[in-house]
Amino acid sequence: MPASKFKLRSTFKPAGDQPAAIAKLVEGLQRGERFQTLLGVTGSGKTFTVANTIANLQRPTLVIAHNKTLAAQLAQEYREFFPDNAVHYFVSYYDFYQPEAYMPITDTYIEKEAQINEEIERLRHASTEALLTRPDVIIVASVSCIYGLGSPEEYEKVNRRIAKGMPLSRGDLIRSLIGIHYGRTTADLSPGVFRALGDTVEVQPQSERSLYRIEFAGGAVERIQKIDPVSRKLLEEPEQIFIFPARHFITPEGERARAVQTIKDELRERLQELEKGGRLLEAERLKRRTRYDLAMLREVGYCSGIENYSRHFSGKLPGEPPDTLLSYFHKNAEMFGEESKRGKKAETGFLTVIDESHVTIPQLRGMYAGDRARKETLIAHGFRLPSAKDNRPLTFSEFEARVGQVLFTSATPSEYEHTHSSQIAEQVIRPTGLVDPELLVRPIQTVGGNVVGSDFVKKNGRASARYQYGGQIQDFIAEAEKVIKKGHRAIATTLTKKMAEDLSTFLKERNIKAEYLHSDIKTLDRITILTNFRKGEFDILVGVNLLREGLDLPEVAFIGILDADKEGFLRSETSLIQIIGRAARNAAGRVILYADTMTGSIDRAMRETNRRRSIQLAYNKKHGITPKTIVKKIRDITETIGREHERTVARLLEIDREALKHKKLPQVLKEKHIQMNAAVKILDFETAAILRDEVNELQKEAMISEKVHGTKLVDGHYGKSW
Repeated sequence: MPASKFKLRSTFKPAGDQPAAIAKLVEGLQRGERFQTLLGVTGSGKTFTVANTIANLQRPTLVIAHNKTLAAQLAQEYREFFPDNAVHYFVSYYDFYQPEAYMPITDTYIEKEAQINEEIERLRHASTEALLTRPDVIIVASVSCIYGLGSPEEYEKVNRRIAKGMPLSRGDLIRSLIGIHYGRTTADLSPGVFRALGDTVEVQPQSERSLYRIEFAGGAVERIQKIDPVSRKLLEEPEQIFIFPARHFITPEGERARAVQTIKDELRERLQELEKGGRLLEAERLKRRTRYDLAMLREVGYCSGIENYSRHFSGKLPGEPPDTLLSYFHKNAEMFGEESKRGKKAETGFLTVIDESHVTIPQLRGMYAGDRARKETLIAHGFRLPSAKDNRPLTFSEFEARVGQVLFTSATPSEYEHTHSSQIAEQVIRPTGLVDPELLVRPIQTVGGNVVGSDFVKKNGRASARYQYGGQIQDFIAEAEKVIKKGHRAIATTLTKKMAEDLSTFLKERNIKAEYLHSDIKTLDRITILTNFRKGEFDILVGVNLLREGLDLPEVAFIGILDADKEGFLRSETSLIQIIGRAARNAAGRVILYADTMTGSIDRAMRETNRRRSIQLAYNKKHGITPKTIVKKIRDITETIGREHERTVARLLEIDREALKHKKLPQVLKEKHIQMNAAVKILDFETAAILRDEVNELQKEAMISEKVHGTKLVDGHYGKSW
């Protein structure tokens, strides 16, 4: 690849341990080292080091994170580093997902239930399209990237090229869009939907927010316009566009017929097997379900749960690994890599970065077994054909074979990273001069109203005194209030979701602004909570382990680790070091571990933290560095992945509220209704929908005003005080 493909933009230059780490990693990658580890303490700028490595290496990169929130944060950071390149976000598109399952003991069948986030689905398609159209791609993904996705060859093969002047009729385009699973509408457009209006077709590609207006004349494409769906502003007039399928599982009609036949053959064989074993109920159940799916496939080319038949559509053999996002990276290497230019097959044409590897690797290891156990139960009881087992994530060995060169990043690498890495680049010195936080240990409980906690007493300089001590919660509150007064924030980590919720409520009852965060909160809501926390809309964040890895919160100056001596996953050495690291981005960072017993995990975590702290203090003293708290722009990453429609309505409401200072509400509403009707007349349903929601919000606000000020509704409008 030319050196100009990836352009790193930053006002900062590598500093501290970063230059040495970058040089070491790049040299190792160029030498062909398969696995390397970047051991970087929290706040040492691991992402910046990796970004510099990508810029030097000039290869497309897959970054794998262990949860959606961290992936979104990383995607935003890489977008800032590489604004001229294709940086995309690829995670599971479910806001809620309950997999299909069967529990034989209670004879309970749980049907698959899912709430699909359309915006995240759009971003997934943007990721795969980028990989098939350009070489300068960075995809930040969750572990869902190892699940079956559909063939990149078929996905690319059926994409529709439309060029100005090319012979193409309106009817042919409509038929081809339907063939790649686009829906037809006469109302609002959304990703994966089109509408036909006279001699024009308007289509919104699955991967875009903009729509394309294609005009026909004389059996050819006369004009292509790219249009903003909200304002209807003409953005550009491209000479050609490419429209990729609306779904990743795509099969041409001829191969679909073959797939339907092989599904019928498997059904016949499986029914014979079940009936021979006297399992008539299971046979009947399987027959009904599969025949219904086959009818849907014949009629519309798609059915609910089509992924369970993926082997038949792909033509893969039983047990053969499925296509995943990694397959698209290999396709990218074949199309754009140096190997492709020399006519050779690409082997390691991309880089895989496994972020917070000590957590991500175990997740990747465990995904196959859990999925397999659930599928086998469904198959045994007649809910699915045996081929459903091939709709699965990769096994860990299959994953290892497909990732090419790997860079692990973690402050606490596990045994796997240590044993597999040919070299480890350590980043202990932070560019900001920040050092690991001061650590204290204090008791959990009050004993007889008074307690002597050795570390607590020692810190306060009275080795023989007895102190009034209200326990870990009261002490946490007292310490948190100190840092809040100075404009900082505080975090409390608990062992359970229930305790996180209860503590948050307890704090609010005492007029302390607090919120909780755990895995039951939707992905985009988690991001909003973290953003509001950084903005200072509340002062204390209470959570479980979502607060550990990778969350960048420089405003946090104090962390209380509650029940630190309860050995287990959440209070292991690794977990404690990660939690402690959340306070390392603030110069005033301080952590209190509440424990009645000094466990091995606490001891090791404290010794490692103090080792790093000593190195950092010595470096700062030698170079005359005064630690400075990280100053990082607060950006709501939901701006990147949120709905354009909602943001537009919100912006317009701000304008409306300003207008209401000079106009009465009935006048404003009348104007909005006129605009809405005008939009409908020209079939501009997107603008009409925005105006509709804008009117609804204004009327809601008026209703609130009526309750407060006693204003009255007259002829559908609110007056007097307006």
